[in-house]
Amino acid sequence: MTERDDKCETCTKKTSCKEKDKGEACIFERMGKIRHKLIIASGKGGVGKSTVTVNLARALILKGYRVGILDADITGPNIPKLLGIEGARLRKGAGGIEPADANGIKVVSMALILSSSDSAVVWRGPMKMAAIKQFLQEVNWGDLDFLLVDLPPGTSDEPLSVVQLIPDLTGAVIVTTPQEVSLLDSRKAVNMVKNMKVSVLGVVENMGSFYCPHCGKAIAIFSTGGGARMAEEMGVPFLGSIPMDPDISSMGDAGITFADSSSPAGRCFQEIVERLLQSIQ
Repeated sequence: MTERDDKCETCTKKTSCKEKDKGEACIFERMGKIRHKLIIASGKGGVGKSTVTVNLARALILKGYRVGILDADITGPNIPKLLGIEGARLRKGAGGIEPADANGIKVVSMALILSSSDSAVVWRGPMKMAAIKQFLQEVNWGDLDFLLVDLPPGTSDEPLSVVQLIPDLTGAVIVTTPQEVSLLDSRKAVNMVKNMKVSVLGVVENMGSFYCPHCGKAIAIFSTGGGARMAEEMGVPFLGSIPMDPDISSMGDAGITFADSSSPAGRCFQEIVERLLQSIQ
């Protein structure tokens, strides 16, 4: 956890702060301006966690909330691609590092620093953790209603760093797909969050039933209902299932969100956001 003594005016309402003594910004001061801090996690890669993150952010923006996304996947950052801002770059401002803007969503990602989208970040854990700390401490997030932290898959360095560094986390959303191999790892993600004393706000099942465009019937290509069963068994809320839709892939490649569309996936996601807001309030 960020080191601070017991005399920090920002952190503990007293007199001094080690970060400020060194001329650095205080994470607690930055995060104190953000009402809700959510982590979006999964135990397994390829379940569409980043897709869920950007569409959650878009849905919240459409409801009038002020939203930011921290892409904490240092070695595989995809958020800028999914939001259509690959060419944007972070810049230094008077108040610190200024986030990029994606139609109202404040975004910080390693992809906005690299010289090329093909550049590989070959870093060990301590360097990745230092980058995450810098994104939290030196970025001028400003006043936000929600900061969504898109974590890489797994239960190791990055999730631990984020939970240790961000004060007063609101909770976590766990993303899975219906297959047993994904559910197995998603259970680990739920337990990771519980062990770190963070509230599990709910489980989202991605790539559920496929709605045939010709007959309109639901087809369970990867089976269905696994996310709901897992959530019930582990005693956490189930937020909903997002159906498979070929347009989701093409829209993501084009940097377009689907949360505001009238498609089955769009309508399902709007219901998921409503349930999430109810669980927070």
